[in-house]
Amino acid sequence: MAPGPVTRNPKVMHGVPCFAGTRVPVKSLFDHLEGGYNVEYFLAQFPTVRREQVMAVLEASKSRIEAEAPLIESTK
Repeated sequence: MAPGPVTRNPKVMHGVPCFAGTRVPVKSLFDHLEGGYNVEYFLAQFPTVRREQVMAVLEASKSRIEAEAPLIESTK
């Protein structure tokens, strides 16, 4: 079974979730986005990370937020 876009290994970056096959923490993607940088810039800074990995992480984050967002009942 092939690994997903993210793996954790206690022997790599002390078990911090990283893009599979790299030592690049997933947190660095979100830090870059929060800092106003785009995906293109992130990929240029971390050439070992593939675009497919980044898109899979973003899609998984989106799906999780959509699934876990509480439904607010209308008061009208």
